[in-house]
Amino acid sequence: MNQTRRRAQMLVPAMILVSLLSFVLACAMGSLALSVSELSHAALELMTGAPQSLAASVLDLRYTRALSGYVTGATLALSGLLMQALLRNPLADPYVLGISSGASVAALATIFFLGVGILVDVAAFGGALGVAALLFLLAYRDLRGLGSADGGAPLLLLTGVIVAAGCGAMITLLLSLAPDNTLRGMVFWMIGDLSNSQPRYLPWMILTGVLLLVMWNARAINISAMHADNALTLGVRVGVLRRLLFGCAALLTASAVSTAGSVGFVGLIIPHACRFALGFDHRLLIPVATMAGGSFLVIADALARTVLAPHQLPVGVITALIGVPVFLWQLHRLQTGGGKR
Repeated sequence: MNQTRRRAQMLVPAMILVSLLSFVLACAMGSLALSVSELSHAALELMTGAPQSLAASVLDLRYTRALSGYVTGATLALSGLLMQALLRNPLADPYVLGISSGASVAALATIFFLGVGILVDVAAFGGALGVAALLFLLAYRDLRGLGSADGGAPLLLLTGVIVAAGCGAMITLLLSLAPDNTLRGMVFWMIGDLSNSQPRYLPWMILTGVLLLVMWNARAINISAMHADNALTLGVRVGVLRRLLFGCAALLTASAVSTAGSVGFVGLIIPHACRFALGFDHRLLIPVATMAGGSFLVIADALARTVLAPHQLPVGVITALIGVPVFLWQLHRLQTGGGKR
C-alpha cells in the first residue's frame, strides 16, 4: 500500500505535466505554427477579453479541439482498461462488445436520412446505450457472476461479437446506399474525426463520475483480476462488480463514440502500455492510463492536423498508424519476457 502511494505521488503529477505539455504542443502545431510567446500573448487576450488577434482565434479553436481530444482519449483508455478487467482478455478494447457498432449504425442512419448535425451525436449515444442494454439482457447470467471465472465472461463476449457482426452488416448496407455527397462524412465519422467537435460538459461529467466510482472499487478490481476463482471468498461481490464494470465501460464508450466517432487503438494500446510499465495495480493504473490516453489522442490529433497541412487527416488514421507497430512491439516484449507480468 505504501509503495503504491509513493509511486502514485510521483507518477500522477508527472502525468498531469505530460497532459499540460500535450495541450501546449497541440495549440502550437498546425498549418499556422505558433511560438511560445505568441501562445502566451494569445492566451492573455482570451482571458482578458481583449480584441482577438489571428493567433488568439487560432488558439481558441485548437484549445477547444484539444479539450475534446483529451476527454475522448481519456474515456477510451479507461473504457479499454475496464473491458480488459471485466473480460480478463488482453485483446479487449472499448469496441469489442459491439457497443460502438450500435453507435455507428444509429449515427450513419442519421447522416443518411437527415444529414450532419447535433442529432448525429445524440443518435450515436443512444445507439451505443441501446446495444449495451441488449447485451446486458442477453448476457445477464455472466454479469451476475455465474459464468466461469476462467472464461472471462464468455457469454458476454460471444454475444457482443455476434451483435457487432450484425451491426457491421447494417453499416455496410448504409455505406453502399449512401449518395456521394454524404458518403465522405460517413466514412470520416467511421474512422474517427475531431474536426467538428464542439465543447461539451457531458463527456467530462461522465468521465469524472466513472473515474471516481472505479477508483473507489479499485481494490475489488485487483482481487477479481488476480484471484478470480477466490474473489467471492475474499469478500468481492463478483456479480455487482461485473455489472459495474460493464455499465461504466458501456457509458464511457457511448460518450467517446458520440464525441469523435470510432477512434481505434487508444483503448487497446494505452492500458497495455501502462500495465507493462506499472504492473497490475488498478489503484495506479486507472488514473495513469486515463491521463495517458488523453495525452496520446491530443498529440495524435495535432499530428493529424499538421502532417499534410492544410489538409486534415482523420485522427483515427494516426492512432492506427501508431497503434499497430506499438501493439506488435508490446506483444514481442511480452513473448520475450520484457514486460511485467
